Amino acid sequence: MNVRAGSRIGGKLTRSGELLAQKLQQEGIVNSEVLRAIACSPRHIFVPEILAHKAYDNTALPIGQGQTISQPYIVAKMSELLLADGRPDSILEIGTGSGYQTSILAQLTDRVYSVERIKSLQFQAKRKLQSLDLHNVSMKHGDGWKGWQSKAPFQAIIVTAAPTEVPQALLEQLTDGGRLVIPVGGDTQVLKIITRHGGEFKEQTIEAVRFVPLVPGAVQ
Repeated sequence: MNVRAGSRIGGKLTRSGELLAQKLQQEGIVNSEVLRAIACSPRHIFVPEILAHKAYDNTALPIGQGQTISQPYIVAKMSELLLADGRPDSILEIGTGSGYQTSILAQLTDRVYSVERIKSLQFQAKRKLQSLDLHNVSMKHGDGWKGWQSKAPFQAIIVTAAPTEVPQALLEQLTDGGRLVIPVGGDTQVLKIITRHGGEFKEQTIEAVRFVPLVPGAVQ
């Protein structure tokens, strides 16, 4: 797979982004659209300036407010899982955080709806996405456990923090055939795919992960 394709952010790739995408490909990421999005996304603008030299390392980094920017591998893996049944028309993201995962999703679908409970993080992420001319993202300051009912249903939902159990509202906001990619657990967490089939939900466990908790009702 050649990641040297045209960028959908500013029309060019960065060498650091290319190298990161190549590293992720070696670690098992195979979706070419996800790899292009990684290669085209300047991760350094989504991390604190003091950590910019680590921006393209395959590691999670703190972004303040007790939150983190996820490891690039897990960003790519979760994005790839969302696209496993084809390209969704829209994606609901729970946990905007730094906006990095949002920037990847914005290159993979027509519309991203992103919910963030911490207002200051949402404001910073919005500015960064606008600076990249990514204008297909709608943001909401609110409780991620509740999803975004007025924009539902969604073909794909991704959650970037771990609840102790799967929020019922997110299951209800999936379309028939839609998929939810979510880490679940407390001290021990696993990444799950949940697919809706009418009133039934099929669950698949992917791998062990580590995320900050998805806190219900704790809007800041």
